[in-house]
Amino acid sequence: MATLNQEPTLPAERKQQHLSPKSYVDAAEENVDTFSQNGRPPPELYSGQGEDAAPRSPRRHLHKKSGSLRTNGVSKEKKDGQVVVERYEDKDGEHLVSIKQAWDGGKGKATAPRRNSELVSGRKAGARWEQSHIHFAPLSVPLKRRLQTLVVLGHTLSIALLLGTFFLLCAIPLFWPVLVPYLIYILFSSAGHSGTLSHRSNFLRSLPIWSLFASYFPARLHRSAPLAPTRKYIFGYHPHGIISHGAFAAFATEALGFSQLFPGITNTLLTLDSNFRVPLYREYALSMGLASVSRDSCENLLSRGGANGEGMGRGITIVVGGARESLDAQPHSLRLVLKRRKGFVKLAIRTGADLVPVLAFGENELYDQVQPEQHPLIHKTQLVIKKVLGFTVPLFHARGVFNYDVGMMPYRRPLNIVVGRPIKVQQASKPEEAYVDELHDVYVKELERIWEEWRDEFAMERTGELQIVE
Repeated sequence: MATLNQEPTLPAERKQQHLSPKSYVDAAEENVDTFSQNGRPPPELYSGQGEDAAPRSPRRHLHKKSGSLRTNGVSKEKKDGQVVVERYEDKDGEHLVSIKQAWDGGKGKATAPRRNSELVSGRKAGARWEQSHIHFAPLSVPLKRRLQTLVVLGHTLSIALLLGTFFLLCAIPLFWPVLVPYLIYILFSSAGHSGTLSHRSNFLRSLPIWSLFASYFPARLHRSAPLAPTRKYIFGYHPHGIISHGAFAAFATEALGFSQLFPGITNTLLTLDSNFRVPLYREYALSMGLASVSRDSCENLLSRGGANGEGMGRGITIVVGGARESLDAQPHSLRLVLKRRKGFVKLAIRTGADLVPVLAFGENELYDQVQPEQHPLIHKTQLVIKKVLGFTVPLFHARGVFNYDVGMMPYRRPLNIVVGRPIKVQQASKPEEAYVDELHDVYVKELERIWEEWRDEFAMERTGELQIVE
């Protein structure tokens, strides 16, 4: 087998054999140095099999793109805002350092600026979409989250949907013989304040769809102390928020396990009496066990029915702050309209019901609304509407069905409803002012205890402390 003669390395021997003064290896190395001196990167070197024992350049590996300056063995340093120094580290601890030009826009090839160009460019298509503050939901959303959104949307628009359905039926003369007697029945019906709960459907309150509703946020119900089923109770819910989603999830459905936490107690969430004059919607509200917040309704619920026929084992939930408090529903703050709200304390004394404070952490975070300090005229107008009509319209927004920034859907933010310890009340037909003030002070202190004990757990992003106003 023929053997290959080694190439001479000395210049004299190479000249004698009519070879070029430099070997191929020396010429290649000189070219690499020339590239480096001229500021251009040397040609890419790839590992492979050769016939000499010269060390090979390390094999390059692809790295996933990341916004971090260190990813998967690659560390980057920015110098002068123009160059990025990349340090690659392989499994053996070897390092490669390369200089990467920071191209304009971060992508594409660098191009030298052209002078005296005759080209005039128009605006970049899609630039506004790239700068838009609206972030749309991706198409690959899990089915469970889509169902959660659907249930919350249906509940949020329930009044509008059912009232719209009624007007649609009114446009069909075939239904008039049914709709006219139905309207007369609504005007004279006392189902919303009779206290009998005859329309209440435990089946509807326990449907699995309400678990989807509660898990949208998600919401949790927490108990500070057990409640005896031989007493009756008034739950004071704070804060009102914009729509009081937490109150509905905890006290109008079984999604959060109210019956398991407080066995033997039949609780009723109270709302405006005008809601029971809205066609079709009133049937939905009555089936969910809701009742009017009027004085007659409260007294009937706490003095009729129950285990002894006098209200034992019954409870009502009142959103004490009402519509006025909804105007103070700002994220990461908690202002409760409570100083002059003592009617629920007098009701507790007349009916002998114990008071139970409830604080909902996260209720104010579900929506954003116009701030009174920045728009005082709008705030004054809202107060006038509240005084004349008994309710107000907060100017709020949150997210949408298909985006995360604009719409009337609540944000997906945790709701933690903490039920405080019961405050024993002695029944009296005519409450004394001193006793009313005493119970009110104890009630406020229990609310403050709940806040101080659980604020670091459930209100970590707060910008202020609990405030009791008006």
